[in-house]
Amino acid sequence: MSKQYETMIGLEVHVELATRTKIFCSCSTQFGGAPNTHTCPVCTGMPGSLPVLNRQVVEYALAVGLATNCQINQYCKFDRKNYFYPDNPQNYQISQLYLPICHDGWLEIETESGGSKKVGIHEIHMEEDAGKLIHDEWEDCSMVDYNRSGVPLIEIVSEPDMRNAAEVIAYLEKLRLIIQYLGASDCKLQEGSMRADVNLSVRELGAPEFGTRTEMKNLNSFKAIARAIEGERKRQIELLEEGRAVVQETRRWDDNKESSKAMRSKEDAKDYRYFPDPDLPPVVISDQWISRVKAAQPQMRTEKISYYMEAFGLPRYDAELITGSKRMADLFEETAAICGRPKEVSNWLMVEAMRLLKEHEMDPDRMHFTPAHLAALIGLVEQNVVNRNVAKTVFEEIFLNDVDPERYVEEKGLKVVSDEGALRAAVEAVLEANPQSVADYRNGKEKAMGFLVGQTMRAMKGKADPALVNRLVRELLGTVRP
Repeated sequence: MSKQYETMIGLEVHVELATRTKIFCSCSTQFGGAPNTHTCPVCTGMPGSLPVLNRQVVEYALAVGLATNCQINQYCKFDRKNYFYPDNPQNYQISQLYLPICHDGWLEIETESGGSKKVGIHEIHMEEDAGKLIHDEWEDCSMVDYNRSGVPLIEIVSEPDMRNAAEVIAYLEKLRLIIQYLGASDCKLQEGSMRADVNLSVRELGAPEFGTRTEMKNLNSFKAIARAIEGERKRQIELLEEGRAVVQETRRWDDNKESSKAMRSKEDAKDYRYFPDPDLPPVVISDQWISRVKAAQPQMRTEKISYYMEAFGLPRYDAELITGSKRMADLFEETAAICGRPKEVSNWLMVEAMRLLKEHEMDPDRMHFTPAHLAALIGLVEQNVVNRNVAKTVFEEIFLNDVDPERYVEEKGLKVVSDEGALRAAVEAVLEANPQSVADYRNGKEKAMGFLVGQTMRAMKGKADPALVNRLVRELLGTVRP
């Protein structure tokens, strides 16, 4: 009988905070600047420079900790994590080991079986990011960009409570949504503002001791994380089945090859020779500060679902779908506030926006059209300036290019044709050109009616008033003989 194995998974999630300046200096945190243009003596580790803590970093860390049910260390400190690497200009990273700002929290996730479970959060600590190595294969050299050095991070360390990739993704999605709703980070995996390292081990089912864990790095999408978990789980089980030992190490995942390779042996805290940072005083967090951050917490997803159902009369399905993305929820609320038609806004977002997101393989966070333009389009449909089919074409232009719908409709000549004389002539031409369909309708085939209406709409390039076309077709069929 083959052995059964259990997978134990914990995550270290690094989140870049949405501050305008770095954690210990006033350099910009803006993504995408020319290399080494957002730097100063502090974030490049120049001798004699001194760090000064950015208060907003503490605010964001507190907010995330409170939203994830953590205990707050009201007296916390910064420590130096010593290691030597080219992207680390000081040869140490300022982090928190001994007294992190948050500890002993949890998140509740939904499982594949339809139940729920709590995933423990061991701690959340504040730290600075390192720089970035850029490898130039053409010149056979590596260069360093220190723009990211000193960008504020929180590291959220879970307990090893997850058992498969589905639970990991559920945890990450919930964590990302909480942080986005708080405004603490945009959590864009593709830009590195949310990064997850996976600690994974396997053991025989029922065994009391944990297996040897490995850490998987270089994971920049949920799909890559799921594939890496499955790949590493299989690799470790194969080693155990062959009677070989799993080595505690850090491994780099190659998503193109769907395999991993060893980077280095896995370090423990003692390897980094942590000691308290002598340049930074302890952070003392008062009860009043915690109360103020608590009071400023926005509606989270669960609260929004109830609010949308009560305030806007949306069905639960609509509310759950829209609140699944902060960007989608913001667009819904702002558009509904402008046009006063929440269900109509919901329909456009759930049907057309979702279709285009899937078609263009986009994340909802990348939708950049303005609520005013969607509201204006809804108004054009309501006023019968454009019909719904034309409106779908206009919405696609709004979605992709954020065009002004009123101007676009005017420039492209897309207004509804409501001239009864012109439409009557078009319908007559269609009936004359399709005698068989006319005969079919006369013989009780209702589908023929739809065909004739469709042909008329096609002849009018989709710009006709559908209700008027339907009436005219029926009216003229009543006078035409097969």
